[in-house]
Amino acid sequence: MNVGLFIPCYVDQFYPQVAIATLELLEKQGCNVHFPPNQTCCGQPMANSGFEHLTGGCNELFAKNFAGFDYIVCPSGSCTLHIKEHLGVPEIASRCYELTEFLTDILHIKSLPSYFPYKVGLHQSCHGQRGLKLSQMSELNAPHFSKAEQLLSQVEGLELVTLQRRDECCGFGGTFCVSEEALSVRMGQDRVMDHVHSGTQVLTAGDMSCLMHLEGIIRREKLPIRVMHLAEILNGVAVELDAAKK
Repeated sequence: MNVGLFIPCYVDQFYPQVAIATLELLEKQGCNVHFPPNQTCCGQPMANSGFEHLTGGCNELFAKNFAGFDYIVCPSGSCTLHIKEHLGVPEIASRCYELTEFLTDILHIKSLPSYFPYKVGLHQSCHGQRGLKLSQMSELNAPHFSKAEQLLSQVEGLELVTLQRRDECCGFGGTFCVSEEALSVRMGQDRVMDHVHSGTQVLTAGDMSCLMHLEGIIRREKLPIRVMHLAEILNGVAVELDAAKK
């Protein structure tokens, strides 16, 4: 199958290793992956700030760049949700998948040749959980499920820690962290401390934006926790962690 790789602008600029891990992971599963070089921001920041009427250029460019692919895959729940709900092109939206969603629902991955001998804390990002339904919301009286957990359970040596509040918001919220800085930071601190108390060595998620927010707090507090995107762990990226020695 031909897959168009949709990489969020902040991943392209600040975390290119996540894009590379996503590419390699998909290629290992037999996908013919293409990266449209002219892709830019999908327009989500403008839409979140109340300026969706100014995203026309982003929408048109996205539709042009990703026309003709069997699937469009993105290592970000928030950007994927924006395309599916706000692009205004149903034919494009129906082919756009968040990475873990694509691996579980389209490729039906049952085993991964990855080894990661650390205690991993999973952050369930809000857009992925409540928008894309990648995991169950704890406030609902319904069976628990998580597509990310399903994939992480296939990684040899990985121990998934149990959090006190497994699906609490980290406080990033896109432009929310700018307009409500103090509240955003405090929410992030609470989220990080849950991981500290639970023994997390590596904090992971499907959205690098949430992880960027949490990593800033971790670094300022000088905490022994490493931050890695799910794609890096699933792809078998080898690391040596100071946290593993504690």
